[in-house]
Amino acid sequence: MKTTVHSGTYEILGLHLKSPLIVGSGLLSDQPRNIRQLLAHGAAAVVTKTIFPDCQKTHAEQIHVIETGLLNNTTYSKRSVADWLVVLSEFRRDGLPVIASIHARTAEALGELAAQVAQVSDCPLELGISCLHADDVDDDTPERVEAYARAVRGRTTAPFSVKLALGPGLIERARSAQRAGAQAITLSDSLSGLAFDEQGQRVMLGGVCGYSGSGIKPLVLAAIHDLRRQGFELPIMGCGGVGRGRDVHEYLMVGAQTVQVYSALHQDMFGTLQSICSEFAERCETSRREVTA
Repeated sequence: MKTTVHSGTYEILGLHLKSPLIVGSGLLSDQPRNIRQLLAHGAAAVVTKTIFPDCQKTHAEQIHVIETGLLNNTTYSKRSVADWLVVLSEFRRDGLPVIASIHARTAEALGELAAQVAQVSDCPLELGISCLHADDVDDDTPERVEAYARAVRGRTTAPFSVKLALGPGLIERARSAQRAGAQAITLSDSLSGLAFDEQGQRVMLGGVCGYSGSGIKPLVLAAIHDLRRQGFELPIMGCGGVGRGRDVHEYLMVGAQTVQVYSALHQDMFGTLQSICSEFAERCETSRREVTA
């Protein structure tokens, strides 16, 4: 496989970005101030926390650090749809590169939510339909993916990505997203994970949670490589275990167009982001010198 890094403009979902590094959806992107600060500290774009019409918080959202990443029991945004519509209209006014993550309990409701977003913003969308530890996701089949994507395409012309999780039938789910009108996929959403406390007596965070971080990176890299080997051509936003500039580079090598970072930012959020950006820029410069030498 040919190794390439470059500097310049990166394109995804109609956005022309200064770098391939996008901050993914999560607790850190549930606050407009954080989104603005992440952009100011080097992110090429930011994906909002997933906007969900019927979100009811019944537990304290937490993360738990393990050796190979994070476990979290978070699902959707705490903010109302009405609140997000105001925020997104302000981001549009200010010309900020933001991707709105959205989900709903039914395909029809997701189409309606997409239409509401399109009324106030021209931002692209990411369909956060595959959060495996959420109580409304039982079986992420190709049929389910296609139904959600088709409902969104039927209500808006906004470009969108479908965020998928690793697992059985990935190529079929990816092709279903493409067939229904998606312009990209994001891979991977968090996986289901469980951990005990140090004494091995108590399950942390109450049970099965979302697992993300460095431990899933080799799996996601292999999955993207396999999708490309099977001829899947839609742009891919690689996501999982990004903590260094090298990680960004490796995602690009296997065929991702852009790369999302999230879990690593829970430690020194802005400092970590700036470090990843500078490390990747150094790789680009080294590659440029090698080419021109």
